[in-house]
This record gives sequence, C-alpha cells and structure tokens, in this order.
Amino acid sequence: MSDRNKGIILLLISAFGFSMMAALVKLSGDVPTVQKTLFRNLVSAIIAFGFVKANKERLFGKRENQKLLLSRSALGTIGMVLFFYAIDNLVLSDADMLNKLSPFLLIIFSAIFLKEKARLYQIISIIIAFLGTLLIIKPAFSIEFVPYLAGVGSAVFAAGAYTLLRVLGDKEKFYTIVFYFSFFTTVTLLPFTIAFYEPMSTVQWVYLLSAGAFATLGQFGLTIAYKYAPAREISIFFYSTVVYSALISIFLFGQVPDILSILGYFTIFAASFYMFIKNNRQATKQNKVASTSATQANRQT
Repeated sequence: MSDRNKGIILLLISAFGFSMMAALVKLSGDVPTVQKTLFRNLVSAIIAFGFVKANKERLFGKRENQKLLLSRSALGTIGMVLFFYAIDNLVLSDADMLNKLSPFLLIIFSAIFLKEKARLYQIISIIIAFLGTLLIIKPAFSIEFVPYLAGVGSAVFAAGAYTLLRVLGDKEKFYTIVFYFSFFTTVTLLPFTIAFYEPMSTVQWVYLLSAGAFATLGQFGLTIAYKYAPAREISIFFYSTVVYSALISIFLFGQVPDILSILGYFTIFAASFYMFIKNNRQATKQNKVASTSATQANRQT
C-alpha cells in the first residue's frame, strides 16, 4: 500500500473516531459541558502518558517550547468546551460542520500572525465557506443563535490552536503535545467540575470514558496520517466526519438536518474541495520547477 493510501485510511479512521466522540458526548445527556470536556480529556491524558513514557520523552516538553504549548492548550481547551456546548444544543452534523471551518480560519490566522501570504483561490474558498456557514446558522439573532455562535467559536479557537501547532512543527513529539493539552484541560477544568458536579449514572460514565478513547483514536490517527502524506493531498478526506455525523444524527438521534443546512454542508465541502484541487496543482507546479532546476544544475556540472 502506498503512503498516500495509508494516510487516507488513517484519516478516515480518525474522522470516525472524532464522530463517535461527538455522538457519545451527546448521548451522555444532561451532564454539564465542562464536566464532559474534563472526562474526555482525562482519558486522552492517560493514554498519551503511556506513549510518552514508553518512548522515554519529556512529559511537558522542552523549556523553550512552554509558551507555545501553554497557549496552544489554552486555545484548544476553550475551543473544545464551545464545541461540546454546540454538540449538546444543535443537530450533531450542524455542530460538526461549523467546527470544520477551522482550516479556512487557519489561512486567515497564518496570514496575520505568520505572515504567510493568502492566495486568491484561498480567499475565494473562505468567502464560499462563509456563505455555507450562513445557510447552516440561518441567523435570527435570538437565543437559539447562541449554540451556532458557540460552534463558530469552536472553529476560531481550534484554528488558533492549529496555528500554534504549525509554529511548533517538529519541535515536540505528537504524543507529548497530546498529553500536554489533555493534562492542561483536565487540571484547568477540574475546579469548575467540582463546583458544578452532577452525579452520573453508570451508562453516562461509560459514554464519556468511551468518548475519550475515541477522541484519542481520532487525534493519533490524524497526526500519524499527516506523517504519511502532506495535508494538501489527503485533508479533504477528513470531511468524512460530516457524513458520519449526519448518519449518526438520523439513525441514533432522529435528527434530520433541514434543506438549508444540507446546502450549507455542500457549500463548505465545495470550498474545501476547490482549495484541495488548487493546492495540489500548486504543489505540482512547484515540483516541476524544482525538478527542472535540478536537471539544469546537473547538466552544468
């Protein structure tokens, strides 16, 4: 099997893991959002701890990376709380698709903070994705608007966290980053969970601990997938989470997305697919230029 196909399969597995996490969080019922977030990350922290120890790496990373790790964890924690709130209050596939705005927001943040110039096709993709978002939200600016706002907010903070991950690059191992984030979230949310703790049934415990396990599967699958193939070649397959979530919404919760939401899904997916195609063409052109330059250099020598 080629590395590209390995990356695609891992990404599909990762998408399934995150979709199951979201479904189990929703199934856990009327548990406070902060409490759900803590239990999801507690499981991830334990599993990532095992990976860090097995590979004899530092639990909390290198001293020079602490600001980046801490900032990434803080943004990720806020984004996850907002995402779980959206899951609890929206059709599952709506919440999932709003969260998938993060790659488009990452382009904006990279242009602002990393000084990476946004290309015309990327700007067009962002505009198309924004129009798709409006179809899902159908803004009425009433109390029902708040969960949709939380869904968009989850994408904003996730994009901020991903921007910092790009700065981190290969400075830390992926399991160290996962442990740091999960540990930070657990410690940060513990006081709030204690203060507003709601007793849980055995079934709710099972749901939330399973959500943590599936989330870890999703996180590791995503990270390893991009080691096999560049994001520009396979990232489009991560949008399979929306298909998974839509099927789960229909068959498990009896929630059918309305026609405008479905149009919104297709619009955002179309924007992502357009950017995916353009990224690959851009990479092909760059490879051809590099290959031509190398051939000319060899002839001269």
